[in-house]
Amino acid sequence: MRIYLDHNATTPVRDEVVEAVLRVLRDVWGNPSSAHAEGAAARAEIERARERVAALVAARPGEVVFTGGATESNNLAIFGVARAAGVSGHHLVTSAAEHPSVEAPLAALEAEGFGVTRVPVDADGLLDPDAVAAALTPETSLVSILWANNETGVVQPVARIAERVRARGVPLHVDATQAVGKIAVRLDEVPADLLSASAHKFNGPKGVGFLVVRGERALMPWLRGGSQERGRRGGTHNVPGIAGLGVAAELAHRERDERAARCASLRDALWSGIEAKVPRVRRNGAAAPVLPNTLCVEFRDTAGDVLLEALDGEGVAVSAGAACASGSVHPSRTLLAMGRTPAEARASLRFSVGHGVGEAEIERVLALLPDLVARVRSLGDAR
Repeated sequence: MRIYLDHNATTPVRDEVVEAVLRVLRDVWGNPSSAHAEGAAARAEIERARERVAALVAARPGEVVFTGGATESNNLAIFGVARAAGVSGHHLVTSAAEHPSVEAPLAALEAEGFGVTRVPVDADGLLDPDAVAAALTPETSLVSILWANNETGVVQPVARIAERVRARGVPLHVDATQAVGKIAVRLDEVPADLLSASAHKFNGPKGVGFLVVRGERALMPWLRGGSQERGRRGGTHNVPGIAGLGVAAELAHRERDERAARCASLRDALWSGIEAKVPRVRRNGAAAPVLPNTLCVEFRDTAGDVLLEALDGEGVAVSAGAACASGSVHPSRTLLAMGRTPAEARASLRFSVGHGVGEAEIERVLALLPDLVARVRSLGDAR
């Protein structure tokens, strides 16, 4: 039996979502841009999903733009606002611990001559809202902040950040990919101007997501070639995926509090067991508010990638605090921003629980970890 503890990477698709996707694939195959009855049926599926997504994040349906996922949404928000701002808005503000789908477009703009200020985080990964406000200049066209970190689960004080940014008249984009479906994400309480998310992070299908664009904000389209999504995202709609996203959003909206309580209980049991059974461990982001499903642990003097492989060999899927490419191991940018050394970052693993995980799975992991950690430490290569 496999134990899947990598729900921040992607989540299993709920049966209700699969049924919706299959139904639309089979029965609602019209092009939603067409004027005939088949097109109208497809449009109805899209608008129903739009209403469900809007309800999930407390937005208006007309503010929801469907995309291919959060990476596209982040690129659309960042490039779209920056390009629309013109030469007077050649400055952007972000944090030092963003997801690559935010950092990469910002770096591309920086290479073109835009100014980018990366506000540091503290040892727990938290941003100071006053430091964000202090980074703003008259040329700032956008602030882009991760609502909840994908590696540590640390939740930023987005409401306080939004208040300070709004007071200066600067638009705020929040990458809420990890937050949506796990905690309350309400745009009637957090005055963000743009919000990104992906369906596959809350039990929906891959390849579909959304960007909420509040009001009539100027936004240069990223994908051109059609008038879909009010001219903000050209191309024929992924109707089955959007329908699945809508069902996943409805389930997440209805079950959010129950899910959060169950996940927090499992996460806390896992951390208590690790702390009791495994020596020399540290919880990353321990003093900060974190997602209810996420636990990031440093196993000191341990090669995290080797421990990950050992767990995988025993049927347990987790994530490392490092990225592996071309045979080399690169420490987590987020953990480095929190002041961890490269060795400490490489010794960290992320455990993220979700649908299908129960007490039995947590107990099994806790039974395996002490021996596996000791075995990996005995190899003497914490890199």
